[in-house]
Parts: sequence; C-alpha cells; structure tokens
Amino acid sequence: MLKRFFILCSGADSEIIAQSSNGEQNKYAGIGGTVFFTAVMAFIAASYALYTVFDNYYTAVFFGLIWGLLIFNLDRFIVATIKKKDNVFKELLQAAPRLVLALIIAIVISKPLELKIFEKEIDRVLLEQKNDLTLSNQEQIADQFTPAITIANTEIQNLKKEIVTKEAEVNALYQTYISEAEGTAGTNKLGKGPVYREKREKHDAALAQFTILKQKNEERIAVLETEKAALAAKYDKQITNTQPIIDNFDGLMARIDALGKLPWLPSFFIFLLFLAIETAPVLAKLMSPKGEYDYRVAAQEEEISSWTKQQHNQRAILVETDHAINDRVYRDIAEEDELYTYKKKVTRELMEKQQEAFYRRQTEIL
Repeated sequence: MLKRFFILCSGADSEIIAQSSNGEQNKYAGIGGTVFFTAVMAFIAASYALYTVFDNYYTAVFFGLIWGLLIFNLDRFIVATIKKKDNVFKELLQAAPRLVLALIIAIVISKPLELKIFEKEIDRVLLEQKNDLTLSNQEQIADQFTPAITIANTEIQNLKKEIVTKEAEVNALYQTYISEAEGTAGTNKLGKGPVYREKREKHDAALAQFTILKQKNEERIAVLETEKAALAAKYDKQITNTQPIIDNFDGLMARIDALGKLPWLPSFFIFLLFLAIETAPVLAKLMSPKGEYDYRVAAQEEEISSWTKQQHNQRAILVETDHAINDRVYRDIAEEDELYTYKKKVTRELMEKQQEAFYRRQTEIL
C-alpha cells in the first residue's frame, strides 16, 4: 500500500506502471517518496515561518498545510512532465525550467528552517538590536523634552543665584551696622548713634526686599520643579508606551535580517541540503536510463499520435470527397430546364414586387 502511495506521488500512470517490472515500480516509488517528504519539509518550514508572523498555531498549521500541498503538486507535476528522450541535451533543455523552479522552492523551504535551527543565535542578535533600539528610542524621546527641561533648569539656577546674591547683600549690610554699633568700623564710636540707625534702616529695607524676592523666587522655582516633574512623567509614559514596540521586534523580516548578520557558511550548507532534496526527483529522472515504463509511455503516445493523424487524414479525405460530390450535384442541377424555368418565374415576380414598392415610395414622397 505504501508503495502504491509513493508511486501515486511520483505522478506515474498507475495502469502503465502496474504492467511494468518490480524494479521499475521501485524506482518510481523512490521518486514519489522524495516528492512526498519534500512536501512534508515544506509544510514544517511554512508552518514555523507563518507562526512567527501570526503567533497562532492553528493559523500557521492551516496555511502551512496549504503550502505543503502546493509544493507537493508542483514537484509531482515537475517529475511527471519530464519525458525521457534519446538526446541528453534535449532532456537537459526540457528540465532547465523545472530545475530553476526547484531552486526557487528550495530557497523558500530552507529559509524558515534556517530561522528555527539558528534560533538561539538569532535571538542574541535581536537582543543586541533591541538594546540599541531602546537606547536610541530613549535618546530620541529625550531630545523632545531636553530643551524645555534645560530652560527650566537655567531659570531655576538664575532664581537661586538671585536669592543668594540678595542674601549676601543683606548679610553685608547687617555686618556693617553691627560693626558700627561695636565701634569696629565706620565712625569707630561705640554705641547706636545716627550713623548706626541709618545703616540699620538700610539693612532693614534690604531685608524686606530680600524676603519678598525670596518668596517670589521660591514660588517660581516650585512651579518650574512641577513643570519638570510633569515633563519627566510624560517622558516615562512615552518610554513605557513605545517599549512594547521594541520588545515585539522579532517578526519574520527582523529574524531574516538577523540571520543575515550570522556567518553565511552554515546557512549555505543547509540551503544546499534542501536544494539537493528538491532537485533529487528531477535529477533522478534525468540520470536514470530509459526504462520499461518510459518505453510503454512512448509507445502509448505514439499509438495515440498515429491514431490522431489517421483520424485527421480521414476527415480531410471525407471533406474533399464531399466537395467533389457537391460539385457534381450542382452541375447536374444546373443543366435541368425545369429548374431554370422555375427560377426565372420566381425572379420575375421578385423584380415586379420591387418595382411596385419603389413606385409607391416615390408617390408618397411627391
């Protein structure tokens, strides 16, 4: 039963192959087995590739099965349509388009399996790319908020500097009137005289200004700090919202790109393996000698071709004979006086009717 199934996969004619020897049947069963297992590999490869796209087992298996059946049908068609000829060059010329198609199928099948085989190495490359993307994303988002934060920091520094400067001025005035009271500076007279009161008033005025300035600047600094906190929260929120996009950067195209960054030699050998598998049925058909099955198929095709040519020739002779008979019949009829008299009468009546119709038409116009 398995042998019959593989022969069916090879695309061989079941009636003709059943009349062939056991060795011939085994040869086509081997070719059919290659076609079948190539389709199985295509199903596995396509299912994995589609799973990386849809992230769903059922969808991946469904479309993978369709792809496997498509590859099976193509391979079966390729093998079944290659006819053994006595000229090797003609056989190669006949198989050339099928070998190109086999090459394309091998590339399509091998690539998803390469992604699975080198999955760990690809994950490492993707991790490095994700880290680079994360840092780049943070820098790009930070560039959106840096100018506003820089302006706020500059204004805060200026406000604090203004407070410090005013405070130093008030402290200097305080030290001046204290020294005047102690007699260590100014008039160098101990006691609180007119000069002391003048310097004390100047200090008190500066202190009142400093108190107002400090309160005003601290309120402004608090507002700026709140704005900075809001910008920082907005920055964190944008980072949080964009990070999942980077984390999901592991689709089919990303993995193929990551595979391209790995050493090419292992991938090339895997491709050669699948190329050998995919072209094996075609090469087996080309390299195998012309066998019993091929002779039987050629004999059947020659028989059909001869029968078709015979039918064509018979139809041509039939048409030619029919034309000759028709010529004789019409020639004999043309010589009959009765037919001539009848046709003359009918023609006369037709011309009379045409003349009457023309006369009525002209009368209506006038």
